[in-house]
Amino acid sequence: MAQALLEGSKLRLAFQVDLDEQGNPVVKTKTFSNIKKESTADQLFQVAQAISALCNYPLNKTERSDSTELTA
Repeated sequence: MAQALLEGSKLRLAFQVDLDEQGNPVVKTKTFSNIKKESTADQLFQVAQAISALCNYPLNKTERSDSTELTA
């Protein structure tokens, strides 16, 4: 039976910096690596809110990206 081993996580914040000619948001992202594997969604959301309070642009989206190794 295969096993999934969590190798690492990244936190990605997307900020809306402008609007294009069609009115669609222009987004810039910032990625933070080496996030603790045990971090909960609530903890990461609180961190994202704290970081966005220090930025000039509004937070558009918060994402967590996990990397997993599959073994037999």
